Amino acid sequence: MRRNSGGTPKARALGAELREVRDTAGYSLRELGRELETNHVKLQRYESGEIVPSSELVAAYVASLGASAQTRERLVEMARDADQPDWLSTAKSGARKELTTLIEFERTATRITDVTTGVIPGLLQTSDYARAVMQRLSSDEVETMVLMRVGRREILTTKNAPQFVAFIAESAMNEPIGGHAIMAEQLRHVVKMSDWENVAIHVLRSGATTLHPAHLGSFVLFEFPKATPIVHMEHYHSSVSLHNPGTAAAYQDAVTSLHELAMSPEASAEFIANRASELEDSAS
Repeated sequence: MRRNSGGTPKARALGAELREVRDTAGYSLRELGRELETNHVKLQRYESGEIVPSSELVAAYVASLGASAQTRERLVEMARDADQPDWLSTAKSGARKELTTLIEFERTATRITDVTTGVIPGLLQTSDYARAVMQRLSSDEVETMVLMRVGRREILTTKNAPQFVAFIAESAMNEPIGGHAIMAEQLRHVVKMSDWENVAIHVLRSGATTLHPAHLGSFVLFEFPKATPIVHMEHYHSSVSLHNPGTAAAYQDAVTSLHELAMSPEASAEFIANRASELEDSAS
């Protein structure tokens, strides 16, 4: 039995994991459809997160692909509540799986708005800066994670690339994570990416005298062509993805407010370049 998921965060993540298992096994959708005696179009809808397969179907799906018992148990568990609109993910899920989920959101979004108050947005990060940000991970994980994070940038150069809007708090540029030279290089990279046609970068200056949405924390708003937006927020040891229409509308309103408060893309690029120069002077 299938359940209509409406593209919930967990349904999209589950679909991405099912697709990864199938790709690893070297099966096409048609081949797997024949194996499971079902239409390959249904399988495609499971993998896109459009609908949620039953736990029984997920078990059959991964078993026919030769996945490990551990993978089977984890994905069957995911399927049990993947039709719920909101999803809290804890550190036990693993940093790599967290990044896989974000990649799936980015792959299907038409517009991504990233509001950051502490670090440079992931899609804008250089490898050295990303490595510095991920220093709390084990050495075995870091390089794989850095490659995945930097590789995510390719989504902005595809044929149907999403529009990417970043609101970066000035305070995030005043923290030279990795050292002055690495931060300067990172900011130069941000300026370079701001020239891309589908990228708009806005600086939120410090010193505001009234409270605005970014004061309350970072978030990413993913907007899709035919589904309710997803709001994603990361915390120290967990993350949450929200799919409730009312919640999504509130964050869309927050983005509108930030557009009114932030510097223009042109002024932002100049401001970031000047900050990079200051860091370069400090590093020399």
